[in-house]
Amino acid sequence: MQAILPILEFIQSILTKPAWIMGLFAFVGLVALKRPAHKVMTGTLKPILGYIMLSAGAAVVQENLAPLGTFIETGFHITGVVPNNEVVVSMAWSVLGVQTMMILILGYVVNIIIARFTKFKYIFLTGHHSMFMACLLSAVLQASGFQDVQLVIVGGMFLGLVSAMLPAVGQRFTEKVTDGDEIAMGHFGSLAYYISAAVGTLFAKDAEENSTEKIEVPEKFSFLRDTTISTALTMAFFYLVTAFAAYIADPAVVTKTAGGDNVIVYALTCALSFAVGVTIVYNGVRMILADLVPAFQGISNKLIPGAIPAVDCAVFFPYAPTAVILGFVASFIGGVVGMFIVGATLGIFIIPGMVPHFFCGATAGIYGNATGGRKGAALGAFVNGLLITFAPALLLPVLDVFGFKNTTFGDFDFSVIGITLGRAAEAFGTTGVYAILAVLLVVAFVPNFIHTKGAVINHVEEE
Repeated sequence: MQAILPILEFIQSILTKPAWIMGLFAFVGLVALKRPAHKVMTGTLKPILGYIMLSAGAAVVQENLAPLGTFIETGFHITGVVPNNEVVVSMAWSVLGVQTMMILILGYVVNIIIARFTKFKYIFLTGHHSMFMACLLSAVLQASGFQDVQLVIVGGMFLGLVSAMLPAVGQRFTEKVTDGDEIAMGHFGSLAYYISAAVGTLFAKDAEENSTEKIEVPEKFSFLRDTTISTALTMAFFYLVTAFAAYIADPAVVTKTAGGDNVIVYALTCALSFAVGVTIVYNGVRMILADLVPAFQGISNKLIPGAIPAVDCAVFFPYAPTAVILGFVASFIGGVVGMFIVGATLGIFIIPGMVPHFFCGATAGIYGNATGGRKGAALGAFVNGLLITFAPALLLPVLDVFGFKNTTFGDFDFSVIGITLGRAAEAFGTTGVYAILAVLLVVAFVPNFIHTKGAVINHVEEE
């Protein structure tokens, strides 16, 4: 075991980095298409470089969201649990690192098998989210009585199945977002996005005419059509208001956060840096899609017929940039409302985390806009804010088994899967977990024996 551990660690390192995963799949696809060597090289490098660019932009966004969270907590005297995927994983890794690594590797194998031999043709490419889900599964399954090889096999099968099947649940909504582009949602906040899109259908009658991207702007305010400028101005308002509130409440905290800089200058710098980060994300996404989707034609034609890449939520931001900001604001408001409801009913304050509310809220806004215009974007993202407040609160008792107190996963799918498996094991032991696994396998393979109109399951077929 010790001899192969370095090899497993190398493979695990590759599989947790979406840039390398995308590059690997692009390489295989281009080779399958028999492209010339120079096109294979450039077509492989561009998705890698694009995702590194996307990650760099996301890092800038997250870095500048941190002080905003501090200002809100200080200015409005809010204390409690802040959902954060990275914190939970960092705590769990020291306890469950080997199990998580092996579940991750097996999960990718199962995902490819499911895509090859069933009608769920989605390849999940968001490696860090796969790692997060592997970590959640290792913790919940071990708490449910699974050990060693049994734990890895069951966890890997769950990971591979949900990676292939969750994108299919809302693919009909994803197609509305992308106007038929051959990509799918590969992010474990997906169920909340699909719910947002379902909420948006309440306003489907005039969705296209009232899209967030068709908001009429007077000529003198035409500069607001520039996504970078409008993002910067919107975030500047948020930063200044919260910074002033925090300064009134506790000047020392604000001064420390600003590193001795002038508070107004610091707040504005954070807002402008945030806007730059978002712009970098957009440019990275364009570079990814330009070469990854064509390369997948090779995989689809030669290796996995009908294969569709399931990609990170940020990849969808350029499809509706205005909905990104509206979704973030509406989701954050939903998070605040949910925080007080959860606090009053469960005695736990789930503080709205800036990172999940920006990335997940923005994506929920995009999906809501696709089906219901600006009203769908606002209400759908607001519902997302409620969901990612209630669900993490209900997941807390499941994670308490490992002593992961005062922290929980931030994205909706983690909570749904963790709660479902945890409660099934609590009620029926390992039998309950096996029953859920059996249901997923039936759902995955039974459609092979049923005639459907298309090769890829993306929505319920109309009669």
